[in-house]
Amino acid sequence: MGGPEVPDVGSAKVLDLAEKQLKNYFAGKSRVLDFDVELKGTEFQRAVWDEISKIGFGETKTYGDIAVAIGRPKAVRAVGGAVGANPVPLVVGCHRVLGSSGKITGYSGGDGLPTKRWLLALEGLRAKE
Repeated sequence: MGGPEVPDVGSAKVLDLAEKQLKNYFAGKSRVLDFDVELKGTEFQRAVWDEISKIGFGETKTYGDIAVAIGRPKAVRAVGGAVGANPVPLVVGCHRVLGSSGKITGYSGGDGLPTKRWLLALEGLRAKE
């Protein structure tokens, strides 16, 4: 086809695992997405994403909670920026991060806020409007 040859680096196994886990998640058969993804970002962004990854299925935290957990309690807005820069919104479950009042705020995945509401509902949660 004229393009470069695609190297075989074993990524097919990761994609197969991701597909299986995503199907099970959306079917309500699994609560965990734990396939490997390589996250590239600043040290601060990676700290935020790591903390978000600790939020379990059916749980939420606020941007302020994340800021405190990473040792930067005054960096709430910066946490919001890191959440918005999340390259894999479903895998690093930023739909589980809410505003300080428990309201849904921005979401970079899918169709934005409707997608965030839908994902929270899938996990049995209802956030404030």
